[in-house]
Amino acid sequence: MEAFYTIQGEGSFQGNPAFFIRLGGCDVGCHWCDVKKSWDPSAHPIVSVEDIVNQALKFPVRLAIITGGEPLMYDLDTLTARLKHHGFRTHLETSGAYSLTGAWDWICLSPKKFKAPDKNIYKSADELKIIIYNSSDFIWAEEQMKLVNTSCRLYLQPEWGKMKKMMNHIVEYVKKHPHWKISLQVHKFMNIH
Repeated sequence: MEAFYTIQGEGSFQGNPAFFIRLGGCDVGCHWCDVKKSWDPSAHPIVSVEDIVNQALKFPVRLAIITGGEPLMYDLDTLTARLKHHGFRTHLETSGAYSLTGAWDWICLSPKKFKAPDKNIYKSADELKIIIYNSSDFIWAEEQMKLVNTSCRLYLQPEWGKMKKMMNHIVEYVKKHPHWKISLQVHKFMNIH
């Protein structure tokens, strides 16, 4: 769908410059998705792996973040192999709705209630990010936490449109459950892409 050089705004690598590769196509269907234009894969041109890698090489950073849409709809073995060949760290942002492909240095799993994750992805997750839209999402977060490794970093992130309503609840929840941390979409506060 698009590729761009910017600052990672969420999670464990927040604040780091990174080259983002956003793949078109998603059938998870989050009603609050902030990239709904990514859902239809036919709306975006097919770009060769070499063209994507060559574009990434134009920038000084060697951190590539593959996101979507839902990037695991595709076999990512070739793309990650080529990026790694050129010295990139490869990070994945996924709902986990499909089987894991690719070679990854970091996996951010953000499972959604709308489409259950592939059960095999939980043990590969380095970071679990749960979007908090309403109070029932805290229960969902605890259920998901039980499926990842104990070394997995745990984040609760307010859905952008519900942040004012849910932020105090998230803060109080994290204070009572300190195994969680708060992730914010700081790129939106900074008004950057």
